[in-house]
Amino acid sequence: MAAEPHRIPGFITAGDLIKKETGTSAQDYIQAKVIDIAKERIFDNSKSISQVAYELGFRYPQHFTRLFKQRVGTTPNEYRSLN
Repeated sequence: MAAEPHRIPGFITAGDLIKKETGTSAQDYIQAKVIDIAKERIFDNSKSISQVAYELGFRYPQHFTRLFKQRVGTTPNEYRSLN
């Protein structure tokens, strides 16, 4: 089996390790962890959803809202009011 042109044979990446340990891609794993943290921080009513998004490293709050809705099934505001 030929090595992929952009990979060094025998070299293991962090993504490879995460995939091996969790069964998901590094991106999926990281996004799941970010959403777990977001779910906790959303309940701090002294912070807006935008503030939570910025704290989690999102440059644009709408990107955070889109990811949250994809992962959780509701918007952050809906999640805050339902729980």
